[in-house]
Formats: sequence, C-alpha cells, structure tokens
Amino acid sequence: MYFIYGEAELAYLRRKDKRLAAVIDRIGPVERTVDPDLFSAVVHHIIGQQISMKAQATIWQRMQDTLGSVSAETILAAGVPALQALGMTFRKAEYLTDLAGRIVDGSFDLETVRSMDDAEAIRALSSLRGIGVWTAEMILLFCLQRPDIFSYDDLAIRRGLRMVYRHRRIDRALFERYRRRFHPYGSVASLYLWAVSGGAIPELTDPAPKSANGGK
Repeated sequence: MYFIYGEAELAYLRRKDKRLAAVIDRIGPVERTVDPDLFSAVVHHIIGQQISMKAQATIWQRMQDTLGSVSAETILAAGVPALQALGMTFRKAEYLTDLAGRIVDGSFDLETVRSMDDAEAIRALSSLRGIGVWTAEMILLFCLQRPDIFSYDDLAIRRGLRMVYRHRRIDRALFERYRRRFHPYGSVASLYLWAVSGGAIPELTDPAPKSANGGK
C-alpha cells in the first residue's frame, strides 16, 4: 500500500512553485509504502531509530516469529529481556514494553490519535517514551496518510530544499516560507524532496558549505 495522492495535489504544487513543478515532471510518480496499522507503525518507528532499514526489518521478522503476532499483549508478556534478545537495545525494549503497558491498562488509547488534528496527534504521540516530534510526524505521514506533513526536523527534506532552491542553509524562518507555500499538500512536497535528496536528479547537488555539518 502506497501513500495516496493524485493529480489534484500535483497540479496545485505545480501552480505554486515552478521549481517543484520541474522536479515533479522530471521524477514522475513517487511511491512510498505506508503501514495503516497504527500500533505496528509506532513499534516499527521505535525499533528503526538509528539503525538501517535492513536491521529494522530483521528485528521485526524476529518479533513476528517469536511472538506469533506483534501486539501490546504479546510485547508485554515477552518483557524486556526477551525483546532485547531479538536484537534491539535495552532502551528500545523498555520503550516498547512501556507503550504496551499503557495500552493494556488503558492509560493511552492509541486509536483516538486517528481522530485528532495534526498538532494534537503529534503532542499525543510524542508523549510516549521513545517517540519525538519527528517520529510522530513520520507516523502521521506514513501511517495515517495526513496530507500536510512537512518536517523541519527531517534533515533530508532540508537537504532537498537546498538542492532544489540552491540555498546554502535552511533556517526555521526560510523553512516556514516553504511550508506555507506547499500547504495543504506538504506531505506530497516531502515525497519529492526526499527523492531529490536521495539522488533522483543526479545533476542537483547540495550547495551547503562542507563545514556546515550537512547544513543543520
């Protein structure tokens, strides 16, 4: 299952920005997989922090093989040592058992996040241990398919902006100008900027100074 968008969103972004229009036309459709299961998405994001996608997939497969089904109940029953034995850090195992415990005892209703607006959902998700604002934003985009997620904390999005618009640095004020320009379809703009950052248009380079640590 891929993030759903269509010609209406692309036409809007083309009208708003000629450079992004050229990027859209050059790259064509961008397909990014989504996980509609909210619990699974949160678990995946906690597991995947600071490790490769291959390592994340390996740990997830081990969880499925060991637990049978990955749920709040099976995670809580397994406990921290068993989860850590699957290849994750002690801290991540703690985050997962804390999440599972809060769901099982009813102190956190994960499904209510679906009905919250973006700001409320980010606050709710980032109240969980192991979930920061950036992770919450990615869950909104790649699970809930919210249409207007454009994350300042995402270094690849900022890199994509530098590459397309030839900025040496993207500060918060400049980023917010682009956020307003791409609203209400910031998520689709994010997909294309990620593609650019990943090398989809080889002649576009990053103009950030080499000493700028990636333009942070």
